[in-house]
Formats: sequence, C-alpha cells, structure tokens
Amino acid sequence: MTKSVRNTLRSLMLGTVFLTPALLSGCGVVYTSSAVSYRGTDMDVKVVDMTQQMALVANASPYTPRSLPAEFYQVAGGGNLRGAGALPQAPSFPNLTPGRLQLRPPPAITPAPYQLGTGDTVRLTLARSTEVDPITGASAATTTAQELTVRDDGTISIPAVGPVMVTDMTVEDAEAAVFSRLIDAGIDPQFSLEVAGFKSRRASVGGAVGAPAVVPITLSNLTLGEALTAAGGVQVQDPEFGSIRLYRDGTLYQIPLTDFFAGSQYQKLSVVSGDAIYVDTTYDLERAQAFYESQINIISLERSSRSAALSELSTEIGLRRSALDETRDLFASRAQLGAEPRDYVYLAGEVTKQSRFPLPYGQQASLADVLFEQGGFDATTGSPAQIYVLRADPAVPGSATAWHLDARNAFAFTIAPMFEMRPNDIVFVEQQPITKWNRTLQQSIPSLITTAAAAVN
Repeated sequence: MTKSVRNTLRSLMLGTVFLTPALLSGCGVVYTSSAVSYRGTDMDVKVVDMTQQMALVANASPYTPRSLPAEFYQVAGGGNLRGAGALPQAPSFPNLTPGRLQLRPPPAITPAPYQLGTGDTVRLTLARSTEVDPITGASAATTTAQELTVRDDGTISIPAVGPVMVTDMTVEDAEAAVFSRLIDAGIDPQFSLEVAGFKSRRASVGGAVGAPAVVPITLSNLTLGEALTAAGGVQVQDPEFGSIRLYRDGTLYQIPLTDFFAGSQYQKLSVVSGDAIYVDTTYDLERAQAFYESQINIISLERSSRSAALSELSTEIGLRRSALDETRDLFASRAQLGAEPRDYVYLAGEVTKQSRFPLPYGQQASLADVLFEQGGFDATTGSPAQIYVLRADPAVPGSATAWHLDARNAFAFTIAPMFEMRPNDIVFVEQQPITKWNRTLQQSIPSLITTAAAAVN
C-alpha cells in the first residue's frame, strides 16, 4: 500500500470516529438497551423511590413462603422407653442365723411430696359456664369432672387439649402444666386437680401378717406401722423370735419385733415406693428367703423387659430414620429435576449473571439476598443510581410498580435487606450512560472501518 493510500485511509478513519454519532443517528442505527420508562408500554407503571417507609409498604403485600415437607422437621428419636426406669441394685443378704437378732434399721428419710406416676388416676374438674336464674338473678357456675389415668408415656389426655406430661410431678407442678395447656387451647383455666387413685407408688408386705398385701403410697406419708396395719397386723406368737425385714435399694434391713414394739420411733419410719417388707421368725428363714427371691425375680424380669424395650426402640428409630431419609432424598431429587413447584425472582440488566433466584423455603428473602447471592451487579457497566424491583399488581391487570433504589450513596444499600421479595419480582439494573456509548462504538466502528477500507481499495 502506498503512502498516499495510507494517508487517505487514516483520514477516513478519523472522520469516521468524529462523524459516527451523526451517521448513526442519520441512518437509524443506534444501540438499543432496556430501561425503565413511562413511555412505550400500555401498562400503568408507577415508579416509587425505595425508602425505609416504602419498604414497609411493599412488604405489606401478602406472601407465605413455601414450606418443606413435614419430614424435614421431624427427628427419628422420641417417645418414652418402656421399662427404662431406674432399677435397684442386686440385693445383699445379712447372715441370718438363729440367736439374738441384730438391729439394722433403715436410715431415716424425709418424705418427698407425692409424685404422679403411671397408673395413677387424677380427677380434673373444669368450669364450663355460669347459669343465671331468670327469676332471682342468682348465678351458679356449672362444672364438669372427669377422671384421667396417667398413661405409660407419662401423660394424661384432656379432651380438646391433648396430652399433658405429668409423670414424676407433684400435684402442684401438674396443676401448673395443665393450666398452661388450657391457656394455650383457649379454655377457661378455672379448674381443680386432685389424685383420685394411687397405683404408681406401692410397697409390698408379706410374711407373718394377717393378709399379705400391696399397700399404695398416697399423699400422706406411709409409715412402717401403717403398712403393717394395712396388711392385717403382725401375727407372731412369740415376738422375741420375730423380726421385720425390709428390702430397699439392694440392702436388707432388720428390726427385731421387740425393738419395734418397744417404742414408736421404728413404727414411724417412712416407707418409700418399692420397699418389700417381710415379718418372720428366726425359724422361718427359708420362707423369708423365698419371699425375697420372688422380689428379685420381679426385678430381673423388669431388667429383661428394659433390655427388650431398648432393642425395640433402637429398631424403631432405625426404621423411622430410614423412612425420613428416603422421603427427604426423594424430595431433593424431584426439586433438582424441577418437579417440585418453586417461587422465583428474576435478575435482568447489568447484573453479574442474568438468572432466576429461587425463593427459600420457610422464610422471606430480601433484595440484598437476591443481589448478592448472585454476585451483585457489574459496577463497571451498571448504574447504582438505577436499581429497580419491578412488580406487577395481580389484583389490577396491566399495572405494575417499579420500586427504585438510588444507591449512589452507599448507605442506601441498608434498605436492601429490609425490602422483601415476592414471587415473579424482576430485579433490574440499568446501564451507565457511558456503557451505552461504548457498546455503540464497539458494534459500529468495525463495520465503518471495513466499509472505508473497501472504498479506498
């Protein structure tokens, strides 16, 4: 190429740069980009500046996030273990030989308030309504009473309220639990609660008594003398050779009958739940041994039952966990394949990636979540002064609101975490004015230079 031709081409290129705006305008070749505008649409568009007060207005539009299946809120454990209560240790026996009987009384204990347990019956009396006599004007409250049994899981079932845990609670604590549940259920909390049947706390009495029995422990303290009286009293011909043996928590205590009848201190000893009391003579050791062996067998059966219950519970939890995992995996697979309905927000304009953002399960998402989860917007091409949330009004077809965030002052971004998103919202970021000019030149100059070069050739 000669020097004159190169000079000519250079002049044409410089002229092209300076004449590009005029040429593009004259030819109608102008770069077109999206922008939020009142014109060019048949929709009724309202642009509202995004402030803290306006964010509250936008958030007032009703929306309930989709919930995960119930299996995601469940755990495999739970329930009460049958037979898992505390068990006494293996018993120890004293050297039972004929001769002078040794005094080994149980330690004195302070009786604790009665605690409800499985099998106990409570009477619940509820206030229903107040009837007014039309003649005298006198009012009288009506009540309903019902007896409820403490179930194996430690609860009583109250109609219209449901189960209430009361096991190992005093009557006062049980009343507080029932009161709280009645309040939650919106039921008049005027009620009374009393124990109607005692079956969970007991002591057994056998041997040389009038009628061997299982004596219930009630609200009042049960003494050793009262327990023997409830079983028909001591039936021993010669008290000098008789004794009261008490098995408690793996230890066998002994009180000679002569000591027992000599004063009231041993008669007033407190009996606790699980005590086994046996009245015998020094000549009835085999009979006493058989009695305690029967009690030990009961304890062994309870331990065996506890072991079986642990095994059953472990198997049940394993099956439940497998079912939960299978349901959750199936849901995740369906969601990945798009077979589960979701709510989306869409990103357009000068964002890092034009995409859709799935709204989370069980909670609200904000404008900040949508913008910055996807990398925010491109600060080199996007205008921080022109960030919009476009939201159509489903109640008024053809109308929409453009919530405008002007973030030239960075403090304006503090509004973004307050602004809640709704399904089908469009987050749109306009381009910088210089961006449109640069893209116009990038797309037009190569074509003009090619045309100029062709003309020179």
